[in-house]
Amino acid sequence: MDLLEISKNNSNKKTPFYIKVLSLFSVVRGYNILLIVIAQYLASIFIFSPEKSLRYVLLDINLYFIVLSTICVIASGYIINNFYDSETDKINRPIKSKIDAIVSQKNKLRFYFLLNFIGVVIAFLVSWRAALFFSVYIFLIWFYSHKLKKYPLMGLFSAASLAILPFFAVFVYYKNFSEIIFTHAAFLFFILLIRELIKDLERIKGDFVQNYQTIAVKYGEHFTKILISFLVLLTLNPIYFLLRYPEIGGMKYFFYISIVVLFLFVLALWLSKRKRNYMFLHLILKLLIFAGVFSMVFIDYTVIINRLVL
Repeated sequence: MDLLEISKNNSNKKTPFYIKVLSLFSVVRGYNILLIVIAQYLASIFIFSPEKSLRYVLLDINLYFIVLSTICVIASGYIINNFYDSETDKINRPIKSKIDAIVSQKNKLRFYFLLNFIGVVIAFLVSWRAALFFSVYIFLIWFYSHKLKKYPLMGLFSAASLAILPFFAVFVYYKNFSEIIFTHAAFLFFILLIRELIKDLERIKGDFVQNYQTIAVKYGEHFTKILISFLVLLTLNPIYFLLRYPEIGGMKYFFYISIVVLFLFVLALWLSKRKRNYMFLHLILKLLIFAGVFSMVFIDYTVIINRLVL
């Protein structure tokens, strides 16, 4: 029996606490947050601080606080985004919308303010600069959800920028400003841009009804496909430069596979005409990001063993 059936059966009763927890987990997209946490730690170990031992990174209390603040702030971001998109989601994602609605809008706002407060307080334990960073991030997420996402270019670039910004908290903490990190960021940024455009195609019906002027709504599917194809081409540039760095080690195989996947992705894109096709393409990008996160452990084969014994 799924959440909807349980909720329906308890429509005349008080909704069980665990159902509300599962609904809230759906609202904050807990699986995405878990992936971001794993990515932050793997990036800290293999990219941002390659000279430090595994034990040092894992037991670094300041890094732990930064990750914890990230969890709170991103979760609150998903909540406020869900709050403003509730009507659109009823059209684009009716099943998820019903699951998310188990938790009332009033309670969502309570959790939103609570998580933001906790996130900033924890950041203060690191430094006032960290608290300022997360405070600005909170405002930007709200501003995106409330205003920016309704406009084509601003919505596109702000969504991708906000998705990659949590990594800059760790990036600044370690003060590692190497070229390879910027190139990695460029690759991820292009992938996130492509994902946002695919999401626009996937949700074009609801966005049109709510008058969200996304690129897909304003310029049409054909132009959006051209733009996605162009971004895929641009993505090959950071891949090319990353493959020239010997420091990426075994992660080079991920980038070789990425080239093939992106080529097939573009072919499938031009054959896609329905929402389910775009949902499949969205899944491919999610898997590519997922694989990219875990491929970081192959940057240096020896570092895994060496750090375990240090």
